[in-house]
Amino acid sequence: SEAEKHLVQAMRKAPQQSAIGFRQTVQKLTIVVELLLGNIPERSVFRQPIMRKPLAPYFQLTQAVRSGDLAKFNAVLAKFGSKFQQENTYTLIIRLRHNVIKTGVRMISLSYSRISLADIAAKLALDSPEDAEFIVAKAIRDNVIEATIDHENGYVQSKETSDVYSTG
Repeated sequence: SEAEKHLVQAMRKAPQQSAIGFRQTVQKLTIVVELLLGNIPERSVFRQPIMRKPLAPYFQLTQAVRSGDLAKFNAVLAKFGSKFQQENTYTLIIRLRHNVIKTGVRMISLSYSRISLADIAAKLALDSPEDAEFIVAKAIRDNVIEATIDHENGYVQSKETSDVYSTG
């Protein structure tokens, strides 16, 4: 995207030995933009000595998004919310909630061939099976998962994935 391109360009043009604060700020924004685009930042980004401590909250955020764990995402938000607000990334990070849920739905779809909407709501820490039904329907419509919803019986049936290794 345009934002990611500008952030990468700013990071490249920044002095490498000085302007540490600037580079840390740009890196934080780059991580959030990457997550919003559905990408997971490289682990090496978080391992750089000058970036390790300032990016620790963003690393935890990345782990929550990658695993699709809404409870972990909410815990990171509760723990570092004021820090994110101070760094002006909070409003963007709030938008990641959708990505976390989408990843969670994808993981559940891969793990279960058939699962009730109530179980999905419990696994994703949603308020009700109706919320789960809405989210799963949107995931199906957006081609995130291949499944059907049995509205009468309240479950989701994943479509069988074809065996790419079969010879017949």
